[in-house]
Amino acid sequence: MESYYLDWANLLLRWVHVITAIAWIGSSFYFVFLDSSLTPPEDEVLKSQGVSGELWAVHGGGFYHPVKFNVAPPKLPAHLHWFYWESYSTWLSGFSLFTVSYLWSASTYLIDKSRMDWAPVMAIAVALSFLAVFWLLYDFICRYFAQRKNGDAIVGVLVLALVCLASWLSCRWFAGRAAFLLVGAMMATSMSANVFFWIIPGQKKVVAAIKAGDPVDPIYGKRGKQRSVHNTYFTLPVLFAMLSGHYSFTYSHPQNWLILILMMFAGAAIRQFFVMRHGYKLGRNANPQLYALVGALAIVVVIVWLRPAPSTAASMEGSPTPISYQALQPILAQRCYLCHGELVQMKNVRLDSPQGVGRNAQNIYQQAVVTKIMPMNNATGITDAERQIIKRWFESGAQTQ
Repeated sequence: MESYYLDWANLLLRWVHVITAIAWIGSSFYFVFLDSSLTPPEDEVLKSQGVSGELWAVHGGGFYHPVKFNVAPPKLPAHLHWFYWESYSTWLSGFSLFTVSYLWSASTYLIDKSRMDWAPVMAIAVALSFLAVFWLLYDFICRYFAQRKNGDAIVGVLVLALVCLASWLSCRWFAGRAAFLLVGAMMATSMSANVFFWIIPGQKKVVAAIKAGDPVDPIYGKRGKQRSVHNTYFTLPVLFAMLSGHYSFTYSHPQNWLILILMMFAGAAIRQFFVMRHGYKLGRNANPQLYALVGALAIVVVIVWLRPAPSTAASMEGSPTPISYQALQPILAQRCYLCHGELVQMKNVRLDSPQGVGRNAQNIYQQAVVTKIMPMNNATGITDAERQIIKRWFESGAQTQ
């Protein structure tokens, strides 16, 4: 029964998390596009008001004319919209989902004893420390290097090195699927922390200064813009880390840490292309296609690298002899009954009877052969030859008699 309610919690939290993430990423992408697409105002009234850029757009049957004020508007409007709950809601729902999916059952989903055989409490503490330590080191890098000569380049190199180190450690210490997700959660935490500790407080200080009639320090806008740009480069790497859990050929590879780094690098490079292309159209930037090509090349390299080797079981696959339930049952007993037997039925799945196997034949094939997600972290040591037997059993009719 506990597993049933955890599944519902997982589903609902995942639903909320995806919705809020769409809202946050959508608004982030829009404002990056807006900043890149603004042109100097032509109207003298707008110039006199301190407008530094404007954009005309058409959408949904109407025309829009957003403008950006240099530092601050001459007067605050009665209703000012703030963009922060998208970020906070995404982080809160994501952390709750991480807790339900991984921390609650750390011994099953977080720990891979072939990598680190530690107690669940220790594994949870180390996992949570990734979120905090990465933010502290990233924030330190931004504070002390961003204002130096070539500061953006220095920050970019140091943050890249930090992400690479964290990816290597995570994949070395935790189960592959959890390791990828943890790196994504680590970077997403820093994105939300940027909003909470830098972007919103800076905007509040600007608003307070305007209300008090004091001069507005432009440093708050510059700092907020810096962290906002960092967030947009984190976005595609984070999304890959989160989605990769559905594709075991990535996180189950012996060099999974390198796969993660290459794919996140590809995402950041492709995002750079989209950030720069609007400015390129206006003649402000060099042609950014090189970034897209580099990102695409990195993805192609990974695809070629991970392509399956010719199967040594090709002769078995061509055999017309079907696999019987009697031949399948010992594999299920040794590899699957631990979590899907008489004592435990995780996900309400039980495989210790012909009827149960028949009901779940499609899931057995999908989870053990196609995605190779099960057994979780291969805790029971299923072999490739045994997966081939399951494959032949299913493709020959999945008989249970």
